[in-house]
Amino acid sequence: MAQTTDHEVVSIYPFSDEEVDAMMSNAVEAVLMWSTKDGWPVGVTHAFIWRDGKIWLTFAAHRHRAKAIQRDPRVSVAVSSASYPPGASADLPQGGITFKGTGEFLDDAETKHWFYTALSQKVGGGNAEVAEHFYEFLDSPLRTVLAVTPVKKIMYNGGLANRHIAGQVDESELGERLSSDAKRMNAEREKRGLEPR
Repeated sequence: MAQTTDHEVVSIYPFSDEEVDAMMSNAVEAVLMWSTKDGWPVGVTHAFIWRDGKIWLTFAAHRHRAKAIQRDPRVSVAVSSASYPPGASADLPQGGITFKGTGEFLDDAETKHWFYTALSQKVGGGNAEVAEHFYEFLDSPLRTVLAVTPVKKIMYNGGLANRHIAGQVDESELGERLSSDAKRMNAEREKRGLEPR
């Protein structure tokens, strides 16, 4: 079994596709990030739905983020296992994923109905009364739906990292070192007079 004390190398801890799906299906909140006209990065926390490989969320169409994303549809969405609901299974993946993607607005009645229903049930956590109230809250004429199609994932599998530190991981479970750890880290170490790894 492999063990590590090299805590600077983190790109070797990806999630499997099944783990991504489990985290995205169970986490309740995501941070949507975009750029303002003057270049500032901004992020807001949203409840979301993971469906068809996309991240779905909603807000009022008059929000600054709507205009910003219409101007430049490149966004990022960060999701953490810290947003699992209380009582979630301890077997769920631990860590976080940031998705780089493109946003598309949808305002048709069919999309709004399935999305509002799914989001209300997720936020309601099995409480039909809460779900019904949240659906009514969402069903506003100013609201729009944003679908984010991922183009890249930046992942940190905290469970895998912890098992690796404890010497409980087979090398085959680790991911490949990405350029940040394979090249950029050693360039930075050399700049600081440190031995490469």
